[in-house]
Amino acid sequence: MNEIADRYRRRAAAVEDKIAAVRPEQWANPSPCARWTARDVVRHLVDMHGVMLRPLGLALSPAPSVDDDPLAAFRAARADVQAILDDPARAARECDTPAGRVTAERNIDQVVSDDLPLHGWDLARATGQDDTIHPEDVERGWAAMGALPPDLLATFRTPGAFGPGVEVFGPEVKVGEDASPQDRLLAFIGRDPGWQP
Repeated sequence: MNEIADRYRRRAAAVEDKIAAVRPEQWANPSPCARWTARDVVRHLVDMHGVMLRPLGLALSPAPSVDDDPLAAFRAARADVQAILDDPARAARECDTPAGRVTAERNIDQVVSDDLPLHGWDLARATGQDDTIHPEDVERGWAAMGALPPDLLATFRTPGAFGPGVEVFGPEVKVGEDASPQDRLLAFIGRDPGWQP
């Protein structure tokens, strides 16, 4: 099997389970992402799935909106991206991205797939669910953060650097030396690991 496709499948399934567990009255709950509700977290994830398709000249398939049915919207976006990863020819197709020219599967793996565990944490925190991030994802995330060149990291921390209203990382949050690997990762990208709604 394809490691990138399998990793995305596992991560997307975990987020889908969290979306399915949100009670109707929880969609307006605040999330750890400033100015975002629980529904906005899912909206961002669905939008980012669309961003993964654009360099390939594709768009998300017709589906209910996040406002009408967050679960159906995510499932449809997930199916669109998974279809690319499961098709070797489309997965290997090169496309131009802000990070340069890469294969479609690499772009998906490094952007929306890597986002899923972190935004899954956001959604879990906003709605009182288990917020444990898979240890493999914590390890991969921490390795990726450590490999970022300082100038790129500074760009990631600059609001609007990738477009109006786009903020990749917030300012790093200070945590104790005894913080867990998950908490250290979250703090590095600007999340307060102790955040509560």
